[in-house]
Amino acid sequence: MKDSSVKKILIGLITLLCFNPAVHAKTVYVTDSMKFTLRSSESNRSKILKMLPSGTALTLLKQNNNTHYSKVRTSSGVEGYILTRHTLNKPISKWYLNKANKKLETLQQESELIKQELAQLKGNNNDTLSSNQALSQERDQLSKELNDLRQTAANAVQLKHDRDQSRKKIITLSNELKEVSHENQMLKDSANQDWFLYGGILSLFGVILGFILPKLSWRRKTSNWDTF
Repeated sequence: MKDSSVKKILIGLITLLCFNPAVHAKTVYVTDSMKFTLRSSESNRSKILKMLPSGTALTLLKQNNNTHYSKVRTSSGVEGYILTRHTLNKPISKWYLNKANKKLETLQQESELIKQELAQLKGNNNDTLSSNQALSQERDQLSKELNDLRQTAANAVQLKHDRDQSRKKIITLSNELKEVSHENQMLKDSANQDWFLYGGILSLFGVILGFILPKLSWRRKTSNWDTF
């Protein structure tokens, strides 16, 4: 009989443990979204001036340890009484969370601005690279044109030198031609003088013959007459 009783007790305990709600309970948290009454006097029956959400910043004017109420002023200038236990010397976690969220939002905005500036800098960098490439191409083109100009200048110098040499040769040939022409003229003049001299000699010889021949003929006639 005792054994059966013990078994029943054990079975009951096991059943209780299996069906105990605490074993399968989930974790929950108390909400901080509460509102507290701001009253006109130090009594929970006095007129409610305003409902204050948790985390509201208040200016402490006076604190009564006997009634456990504190006189406070809101940011809008409303003065009233609230239970001292509903106030804290530092903001609640929700305030810190809101502050952190605002800070996070600010950081996100700054991050977006930084991303935009980075994208703009990247675009400017691409423009700079394109501009540098264009400048490099222009530099190469100018360098090529400069080399062409140098080559042209060198060719011009060579051409000038060749032209000067050709001019000197032309002057030399012209002088030689003048000398040849002068010598030719002198030869012509000399030939003319020789022909003139020859003509004179022949003329003189003709005159002499014209003078001598008649005398010879007359002598022959005279000789013939003397013979008869």
